[in-house]
Amino acid sequence: MFNIEEIKELMALLENSSLSALEVQQDDVKVRLEKPAVTVAAPVAVPAPAPAPVAAPAPADAGKAINAPIVGVFYAAPSPDSEPYVSVGKRVKKGDVVCIIEAMKCMNEIQAEEDGEITAVLATNGELVEYGQPLFAIK
Repeated sequence: MFNIEEIKELMALLENSSLSALEVQQDDVKVRLEKPAVTVAAPVAVPAPAPAPVAAPAPADAGKAINAPIVGVFYAAPSPDSEPYVSVGKRVKKGDVVCIIEAMKCMNEIQAEEDGEITAVLATNGELVEYGQPLFAIK
């Protein structure tokens, strides 16, 4: 059985390598880790038990979208009692954390890819977001 530290080490090994996937087996337990795809692929229809509400796209003049790099639960703030990382009108710099996406109990900080001003928040706190779904508009 793998312990959490061993899994964290495997995750770090994968992240710091040029590999796209890593699979390790110990006795009858197999762990497979994959990096998110870098290329944009055509959307694939996946049946869902219940449709989740999807935020409306930003108006065309709202600017460039900051999209979800992974599937997971969107959190606008670091904790339920905290202020959101960003809100409409806030200026951000490249690398600033704009939200968290929880995937498989891992909290992934999502960063702004460029300097600008947040013109729209397109995701709902605590809701599931899909890969490539617009989270924010930035101008």
